[in-house]
Amino acid sequence: MTSVQEQMEAILRGTAEVISEEELEGKLERSLRTGKPLTVKQGFDPTAPDIHIGHTVSLRKLRQFQDLGHKVVFLIGDFTGMIGDPSGRFEMRKRLSREEVLQNAKTYQEQVFKILDPKRTVVAFNSEWCEPMKFEDVLVLASRYTVARMLERDDFSQRYKQGKPITIMEFLYPLIQAYDSVALKADVEVGGTDQKFNLLVGRDVQREYGQEPQVALMMPLLVGTDGKEKMSKSLGNYIGINEPPKEIYGKTMSIPDFLIYPYFELATDVDSSELVEIRRALEDPEVNPMDLKRRLARRLVAMYHGEEAARKAEEAFDKVFRKREVPDEVPEYVLNQDRIWIVRLLTSSGLVSSNSEARRLIAQGEYT
Repeated sequence: MTSVQEQMEAILRGTAEVISEEELEGKLERSLRTGKPLTVKQGFDPTAPDIHIGHTVSLRKLRQFQDLGHKVVFLIGDFTGMIGDPSGRFEMRKRLSREEVLQNAKTYQEQVFKILDPKRTVVAFNSEWCEPMKFEDVLVLASRYTVARMLERDDFSQRYKQGKPITIMEFLYPLIQAYDSVALKADVEVGGTDQKFNLLVGRDVQREYGQEPQVALMMPLLVGTDGKEKMSKSLGNYIGINEPPKEIYGKTMSIPDFLIYPYFELATDVDSSELVEIRRALEDPEVNPMDLKRRLARRLVAMYHGEEAARKAEEAFDKVFRKREVPDEVPEYVLNQDRIWIVRLLTSSGLVSSNSEARRLIAQGEYT
């Protein structure tokens, strides 16, 4: 392992908040002294099958912990996935069947090792300890937290004030996520800033079970390609890591200029010196941001498909958008009616994945 100072510098890069840095430093010092790696956990609810670069912000932080010699637990919430994380939701999330959850979990595992080191990753399912729990165990867990504390959470608080229903099952979600930390004896839990409440509940519940509380390490939420909302497949503003190279390249080229630096910082493996150079270039009026965007697009494609695929994706992009030539491959779509709503045309032809994405692109002038 490297020194505590070097580890802290690597871990804190790009993080939004750590609770607390002093506790993290203390855990790293003990780890270095005893030779025992930290157990670093992140849970993923397999409510959707695809991983996009927004997910990779925290996955890349997990990989940093691995590179520093620590143990990473990639926790698939197959049990909690059937409840649905209420974080940031202002209505109850639709429940998934076990079959849907397990299928999505399988797809997650196939994609996640594009980032994590499979030899240094423990893949766990929280059904391992949740399903055997007796009703008495659930009552004991429920007794560790109060309704008043739950209602401090913004989404619950707003729904309560607006008279929208909140089920007891939704209250159980953060408690079960917290119990995952107890079962795994987690030293650190990584999550997005939207997970802050859940991560802090984990600290409280660990104390209740006589454990040292985990460090809560929160990563920024990556803004989607629209430059407005957080990256989300349902909003159609995402870049999937399993998408074809041309798609990754083209979507990256469509992002607003102000997202260039955060995408480099949070979604790529550039080092600190290169980040400094990129920031300076963005502040230089003589530098065309499009050149930096091309560099970013090449980097992202190369990370998930290789350098050769990145080169070909750039050539294909230039052929269409710089040289105004016809692409090598032009798929055909035959209309079986005289008139069709343009949103429906875009979705049915496969040009976009959802009605919301079609509306966004039309509003941006990409389709007329």
